[in-house]
Amino acid sequence: MTTATTTPAGKAPADELVFDVRGITLRFGGVTSLNDVSLQMRRGEILAVIGPNGAGKTSLFNSLTGVYTPQEGEVLVAARSGDEPVSVLGKKTHVVNHLGVARTFQNIRLFSALTALENVKVGIETRQKSGPISAMLGLPWQRREEKDSTAKAYQLLDRVGLAGRANELAGSLAYGEQRRLEIARALGTGPGVILLDEPAAGTNPVEKRELAALIQQINADGVAVLLIEHDMKLVMSVAHRILVLNFGQRIAEGTPEQIQRDPAVVAAYLGTSEEDAETELATHDQPELQRIDLSGDPLHEASTTEQSEGSGATAAGEKGGPA
Repeated sequence: MTTATTTPAGKAPADELVFDVRGITLRFGGVTSLNDVSLQMRRGEILAVIGPNGAGKTSLFNSLTGVYTPQEGEVLVAARSGDEPVSVLGKKTHVVNHLGVARTFQNIRLFSALTALENVKVGIETRQKSGPISAMLGLPWQRREEKDSTAKAYQLLDRVGLAGRANELAGSLAYGEQRRLEIARALGTGPGVILLDEPAAGTNPVEKRELAALIQQINADGVAVLLIEHDMKLVMSVAHRILVLNFGQRIAEGTPEQIQRDPAVVAAYLGTSEEDAETELATHDQPELQRIDLSGDPLHEASTTEQSEGSGATAAGEKGGPA
């Protein structure tokens, strides 16, 4: 197994642990989904978990968020800075969320009949204290919380490049925009760590570039990011460290540069022996493992272009219209 603790150039993670996973084993009857898997995620880092289909990546996420309870091992979390480590085993998912752990899913789970703004407010209001009675009575503190949640929702939409889509139905947004909206809703819960399960699935190259910029921005704002992703170009562009799973076992861990040259990893993806993988590495370039160009401001370039086109269309209409 390849192991490394260094990170590529950029923001270096702190030594404080967010997740401390020790030897978890998860079984479903006679099927072992995770076998003695351990990982340590440090505050301030972007950690990617990769592996072929069926490697156990989503099972790992579900074990970290209370969806599944492993039969063996321990999962400790200290999501927000200053928190004491707490075991998540046996805790309900909403309790884990209140500990500062947010996540998204492979399949988008938005409220399609609500606006983008309302979707984000759903996440924000999980942290508020007002209940249905105070809302019906319109009590002063409830009105203040409502005003605050609306303001924060607009801020989060701007943060993910969707400020101009606030009042549009979530179901009418482009696929990549729905992905970013789901991330904004998760951020509304005020997490210290966010788990993103294949956020680039189904997106085009432009949307992937926007997503990569958003992940880096979230991390720069102080939220640790745990990422499952099949798009290797995205992973290599944003991750500080990478953990590789195959058949429920950890086979490698290291920096992006180390992982992309690891014969065990290449063999797992190609379904060949490590000897054949070494030959493949020596004789073939791997363009899919290059990095995404994140120069400029990918998140807001699209909205700026749309606004310019809209202004141009309006001007053309006024010029060509009747006097």
